[in-house]
Amino acid sequence: MTERPAQRVPNRQLAALIAEAGFSNAGLARRVDQLGLEHGLDLRYDKTSVTRWLRGQQPRGTTPALIAEVFTRRLGRRLSAQDLGLDACAPVYAGLEFAATPEEAVDIASGLWRKDSGSHAELRKIAFTPAGLVVPSRDWLIGRADERVGRGADPAAAAAAAAAAARVPVQGRGSVPRQRQIDRGPGQRVTSGDIAALRSVSELFRTLDHTYGGGHARQALVRYLEHEAEPMLRGTYGETTGRRLFAAAADLTRLAGWTSYDIAAHGLAQRYFVQALRLAQAAGDRPYGSYVLVTMSRQAVYLGHGREAVQLARVAQQGVGSGPPPVVQALLHSAEARGHAVLGEVRAATASLVRAERALGAARAGDDVPHWARLFDEGQLADEFGHCHRDLQQYRASAQHAERSLQLRAPGFARSRLFCRVVLATARLGLGELDQACALGAEAAQQAMEMRSVRAVEYVRDFERRLEPYRDASAVRTYRDRVAALS
Repeated sequence: MTERPAQRVPNRQLAALIAEAGFSNAGLARRVDQLGLEHGLDLRYDKTSVTRWLRGQQPRGTTPALIAEVFTRRLGRRLSAQDLGLDACAPVYAGLEFAATPEEAVDIASGLWRKDSGSHAELRKIAFTPAGLVVPSRDWLIGRADERVGRGADPAAAAAAAAAAARVPVQGRGSVPRQRQIDRGPGQRVTSGDIAALRSVSELFRTLDHTYGGGHARQALVRYLEHEAEPMLRGTYGETTGRRLFAAAADLTRLAGWTSYDIAAHGLAQRYFVQALRLAQAAGDRPYGSYVLVTMSRQAVYLGHGREAVQLARVAQQGVGSGPPPVVQALLHSAEARGHAVLGEVRAATASLVRAERALGAARAGDDVPHWARLFDEGQLADEFGHCHRDLQQYRASAQHAERSLQLRAPGFARSRLFCRVVLATARLGLGELDQACALGAEAAQQAMEMRSVRAVEYVRDFERRLEPYRDASAVRTYRDRVAALS
């Protein structure tokens, strides 16, 4: 690893903490390397590296945050890179942390929003790590509710809020220097109208995502979070308003993660999901936290991490118990089924699907259903069945459920319908119905070209890989000609 030139001043803060923790230089290096592996990093530090840090050299990149996390785990209290006399880490690492306080959650989330301004190619380089799912989901499950989220309720708190908003850089693990002064100014009171606006904007971006893909307006969403949501979170509000504000911010942050996931920026999406989970905890909204975990589970399924997907879905179920409305329970069980199906676990997947079907069947029109669960209906459940049976190579059942889903889902859910059409095409191919499979696949390919969705393109490519054994068939040649004409 390349280090910065040595400073003349020894790092006494780091030396004191090494002594307190009882680490040898080699022991600290080994723990940093191990933590790096959890996050997909091959660091290879040794005792000589630690000696250089003690002499004043600054490790680059994410390493300061990793070192701080090693000491946090060892000493049982939250420590930042600055506490160790090290430079702050880049927020793309910090986004994997489950913040200790609502204030720290705002620092980390806003750091992500400000950092998220690169090209899609650069964003896709941020690594996704399955190991990075474990700690946040555990901390959410066993963590205590935040006792207080309100800001500025008294003069001392208002002064603290003003200082927090104005200081440069913003303190807190994973933060970065502020690039500008917040336009709204510290201490401005957040109103119900502000929160209603956040909710309306969330619905707008959600509709755009469903129809045109995550890449269509993703950057506009992130800039909205930076320029509108962050000043509100750093403003003045009481407890009730604060909980509602954190809930709205969690929803927008999850959506930013979802759109990142759709353009295959999987590491960035993972970080957004972790921060949405923490913001949901600050909101005191346990059911929404379970929804974020389901979202994380779906990403794990897409990336082929079935075991992690199952674990996330089960943590979501444990976290809300038996209290949620039947629709929410159906959503949670269907997410678990998808994980089992990716693993080829027929009995477990079938059992989860049965639980999901029973739960949805118990739903009633008068149920108090959260806004994020209202879209989970018979059409969506049929889609889940279709995907599961496809992964289990039960193609006849997959085709039946995919056809039902396409009949029930509204045209506005264009991307979901595209996915389902590819599932149906795959099922038809598995049943030996090559002509129908190719016709469906060509329809999906045309739709994918009209969207800004890497996932849509990948669904079509997966179908095309399945066509390879039949590449000399007339139907396949016709399919390739139709797709070539589209470009």
